[in-house]
Amino acid sequence: MTAHDKLLFTPGPLTLSLSVKLAMLHDAGSWHNDFNGLVASLREQLLALSGLSRENGWEAVLMQGSGTFAVESVFQTCVPNSGKVAVLANGAYGERIVQMLAAARIPHVALRCAEDTVPDPAALAALLASDGAITHVAMVHCETTTGILNPIETIGPLAKAHGKIFIVDAMSTFAALPIDFAECGIDLLVSSANKCLEGAPGIGFVIGRRGVLLANEGGARSLSLDVAAQLRGFEKDGKFRFTPPTHILLALAQAMRELEAEGGLCARLQRYRANHNLLVSGMRRLGFQPYLRPEVQGPIITSFLYPHDKFDFTALYNALSERGFIIYPGKLTQANTFRIGNIGWIYPADIEQLLAAIENVIWPVP
Repeated sequence: MTAHDKLLFTPGPLTLSLSVKLAMLHDAGSWHNDFNGLVASLREQLLALSGLSRENGWEAVLMQGSGTFAVESVFQTCVPNSGKVAVLANGAYGERIVQMLAAARIPHVALRCAEDTVPDPAALAALLASDGAITHVAMVHCETTTGILNPIETIGPLAKAHGKIFIVDAMSTFAALPIDFAECGIDLLVSSANKCLEGAPGIGFVIGRRGVLLANEGGARSLSLDVAAQLRGFEKDGKFRFTPPTHILLALAQAMRELEAEGGLCARLQRYRANHNLLVSGMRRLGFQPYLRPEVQGPIITSFLYPHDKFDFTALYNALSERGFIIYPGKLTQANTFRIGNIGWIYPADIEQLLAAIENVIWPVP
């Protein structure tokens, strides 16, 4: 199975371990006590990974669907009709939040900055001072548009100082980068199984303060994306309100065991950083320059500039695919780039193989 799968150098879905794939070969009854026990255990494990507990007023709510579904569930549920959201956007996923809010007709304002620049706290402070209608502040931790790491540790406390609810899309950072909920002032955080947890796609989750999750209870704009109702459902009988992706949850349980076996978050981050450092040094040697400055670059995914005007990304992509490697096209609006992910069941030896393949298929023009 693993021998014939192409290696995915993407930000998710990811290359999975064989044991995580094998976990999906079993069937589970979604109302059976054993399965409900597994779901309850996963919720507790997600809180433990966050350094949180239900006793201290926190909840982890699993939501069916992609990470985007889980992000949208937060806005559909937790922002009241009287609310207004300030979105800090410097990439496609910040802009996707803006699209969600527009689709739901939720009042919002976008505070944008360049795709290679992190949001300016002073600009947010000025916005919050000038617009008293804002009730929530939202941002993406790692924008996989570029790989930039946004400063939740400065934006969050600023939002809290102004009495705002702080929402973080930590899709590509949870379970690898350290996230201190108290220090960052986080009220609601969203992620999914198929990123740094190294599970399969199909389940997302919301980790949040219980009071914030339930503050707008009964006022959700969606039936299936009502995260407060799902929390109540878990409390009532331990079940999902609608059919859950049982096989995906079995895979997540195995992925959680493998995270612990690897040594936890610190060990996983160490591997991802080793992957990233090896990748960047190797690509520089081959004539490719990273798009971002090192001080804002995260270890999750790296964007590389086209080396010259005649560079043919499609030719590179197809040649690498034939050799068993999948990379990502760029998603920037202001520069020609492509992206290579550093996460998943990928190790430095795999990075070495990718670099050798790139060297074999393309020679950048000086």
